[in-house]
Amino acid sequence: MIFINFKIRIMKLTLIRYRTEDKCTLGLLFINGQFMAYTLEDQYQPTKVRGETCIPKGVYVIKLRTEGRSHEKYQNRFPDMHKGMLHLQAVPGFSWILIHIGNTIDDTDGCILMGDGVQTNRLGNSMITSSTNAYKTVYPLIASALLSNEEVVIEVCGL
Repeated sequence: MIFINFKIRIMKLTLIRYRTEDKCTLGLLFINGQFMAYTLEDQYQPTKVRGETCIPKGVYVIKLRTEGRSHEKYQNRFPDMHKGMLHLQAVPGFSWILIHIGNTIDDTDGCILMGDGVQTNRLGNSMITSSTNAYKTVYPLIASALLSNEEVVIEVCGL
């Protein structure tokens, strides 16, 4: 009898939400325990409103989505880097949840945005900054893991 030891490699992203406002939710994104970016999502609401509610806490598998308008846009914008959109799988009550570029709540429709910085104010108009820079740092790490047949998961926690 032959036993083959398959070691499955897993990249774990952790999104820790730390602030919720009337229109947005801010968080911190880690890869295997290392801080990588700030995040911005829609606001928390106990009842989902399409395009205005952040996804529920939980653990989700990420796959590359290689079709659709966003994929085509990013393929044209980043031809040497883009391999597909970072697509969260099986999010209850949601579809087409992606991790992508954007700085304000107007740039997301339920998706997760990432940036190198964050700006908050008393009016609750928070935003993330340098989103493209963060994406160009974080995306290749995740895409490379996926293309190497690693499983990539994101745990969304906090708030």
